[in-house]
Amino acid sequence: MIRLRPGPPATVADLRQAQTLAGLLRAELDRVRSAALAWRNGLGALLLALVGFSLIRGRTDVGTLAPGWAALVGVLLLAALVTGAVGALALLRAAHGRLAVTPVAALPPPPTGDHQEAVAAVRALRTGVGLVLLCAALLVAAVGVTWYGPPRTGPFVQVGTGAGTACGTVTGAAVGTLTVRTATGPVQVPLSDTTTIRAVPAC
Repeated sequence: MIRLRPGPPATVADLRQAQTLAGLLRAELDRVRSAALAWRNGLGALLLALVGFSLIRGRTDVGTLAPGWAALVGVLLLAALVTGAVGALALLRAAHGRLAVTPVAALPPPPTGDHQEAVAAVRALRTGVGLVLLCAALLVAAVGVTWYGPPRTGPFVQVGTGAGTACGTVTGAAVGTLTVRTATGPVQVPLSDTTTIRAVPAC
């Protein structure tokens, strides 16, 4: 038979340690929420710098890439969009809680409930940070492919005018103009100024 006996009385150090632990538990959720807000703002600024201010640039027209490489750029951009959206939702979950209402009967005691929510918020924060950084890496990879991917091969047209030459593929024609898609984008070439038109193997 097991008998339980009271332990020694708590010392002043034990009481202070218990008070410190209780204070940490009370402020734990607020600290996690503040950290999640800081991470959300910092990562949002990073993505804004990459996308909004165009700190990284590649080819302006992925149509000048070889077909398989152009499709790879599309896949990378789609993956970046999905991971960025999921990461943003995870960061919002960490900073503001989940989109659900817990029944009163299922609410745990305040210290336990706050600790459980803090643990879940930290888990969501780690997931969100990882996914947003992966989104940034996918964006950089997509731009890298547009930089170093092989160009489209095939017959090209070189159109000479009095102002210079335009080399690329013909994408359209209208009355008096010819549209040539070059490495820098579409160019409208007036036929009245055209001096030469010839097929070339590469631009």
